[in-house]
Amino acid sequence: MQLTRRATLATLAALPFAARAQEHKPIRLLVGFPAGGGTDAIARVLAEALQASLGSAVIVDNRPGAGGQLAAQALKAAPPDGTTFFVSHDHTISILPLVLKHPGFEPAKDFVPVAGFATFANAFALSGGTPATSLADYLAWVKKQGGQANVGVPAPASVPEFLVKLLGEKNGLALQSVPYRGSAPMVADMLGQQISAGVGSVPDLITQHQQKKLRIVAVMGQQRQAVLPDVPTFAELGIAGFEDLPYYGVFAPAGTAPAVIERYANALAGVIAQPGVKARLTEMGLSVGLMTSAQLAAREKAYAAAWARIIKAGGFQPQ
Repeated sequence: MQLTRRATLATLAALPFAARAQEHKPIRLLVGFPAGGGTDAIARVLAEALQASLGSAVIVDNRPGAGGQLAAQALKAAPPDGTTFFVSHDHTISILPLVLKHPGFEPAKDFVPVAGFATFANAFALSGGTPATSLADYLAWVKKQGGQANVGVPAPASVPEFLVKLLGEKNGLALQSVPYRGSAPMVADMLGQQISAGVGSVPDLITQHQQKKLRIVAVMGQQRQAVLPDVPTFAELGIAGFEDLPYYGVFAPAGTAPAVIERYANALAGVIAQPGVKARLTEMGLSVGLMTSAQLAAREKAYAAAWARIIKAGGFQPQ
C-alpha cells in the first residue's frame, strides 16, 4: 500500500516537470487538409503565435486526404508527450465516425480535447463564370440547363455534401456533389470554372469572395456572418436544419498528461486573446472564442448527436 502511494505521489510530482520538459521541443500541429486551404491558414496563424508564446518551434504538418482521416490516424499513433496536436474542425472529429464504418480512430477513446477556439459557418458559393447572383437565381439557372449541375465539396460524406443533396431534393434538381481532397483544389476548380458552385467554410472562401472571383450567396447559422453582412442565412431562404455552427478545436493523443493539456490550453487561450491574432482569425470568417477541454468535448458530443439524426433521416449508409 505504501509503495502504491509513493508511486502515485511520484507520478503527480512529475507532471509539472513533464509539462516543463516540452518547453523547447518542436511541436507539430497536424492539419488534415492541403496547404493553401482555410484550415491550413488558420493553423499557421496559431503556430506563429504559439511559437512566440511557448518558446518552442511550432510546425504545421499537413496530412491531406480522406477528409482529415489520415491526420486523425497520425494523431492516434503519435506519442502522448505533448509534441503532437491536431487542429481540426467538426468534419473529421464529429462527422467521419458517423459516415465511415472503419475510420481508424474513436475520438472519445483516442483523443483528448485541449481547447476549442472558434466557430464558423459553411457557405454556398458560385463560380465566377456562373451568371446567377443569388442562390435562388442559381437554382433557376440549373433548371434551365436541364436540371443538372456539379457542386464541389471539400470532402465526401461531409456536411457540405449533405447540404447539396438536400438542396437538390428540395428543388427537384440533380445536383451532383463532387468531393475534393480539401478546399484548396475545390476553389481552384471553381476559379477555373470547372464546376459551377461549391460549398465550403467561410474561411475557405472569404478571400476569393472579397476579390470578387467567387460569390458567396448563403451561409449556415442562426444569424448572418459579421464578415458577410449582406449574405443571407439558409434559414432566411427557407432551408432549415443548418443553424448549428461547426467548431474548430485542438486535440492531443489519448494518454497525454493533464498538466501538459492544461499548459497548451492556457497557451491557446492566451494567443487567441491577442488583438492581432483575433483580428486575423476574424478576418478569415471565424467567430473566435475559447472553449475549455470539457466544453469542447461536450460540444463535439452534441454536434455529433445532432448530425447522427440528420444523416439517419437522409438514409445515408456508412461506407
